[in-house]
Amino acid sequence: MMYLKAFVVGGLICAIVQIFMEKTKIKTPRILVSLVVIGAILTGVELYEPVVEFAGAGATAPLLGFGYALAKGVFKAVDESGLLGVLTGGLTATAGGITAVIVLAYIVSFISKESNDNK
Repeated sequence: MMYLKAFVVGGLICAIVQIFMEKTKIKTPRILVSLVVIGAILTGVELYEPVVEFAGAGATAPLLGFGYALAKGVFKAVDESGLLGVLTGGLTATAGGITAVIVLAYIVSFISKESNDNK
């Protein structure tokens, strides 16, 4: 049942964002950054935690979940370290994911075929 919840919630989030991207003239990078910010804000006002508890990876895998992870890391670090946690908490909480993205992008850059668009 958890897989179904994750699929439905994650799919719903992605479908809404896809429709928004296609129906507006807002550039894609702005939308993606906005999703991270919205995830952090929803976490800050304690609205995203129930969604994460309900859907698990369906709520943490989209970019809203990255904002959630950043905010949760900041809250935890502030509780442990005080004001210094504002600067360190988000990166500490997301370091594993950021490292994985960098390593995988590096590997894919060697595997993928170079485009010859400049001919």
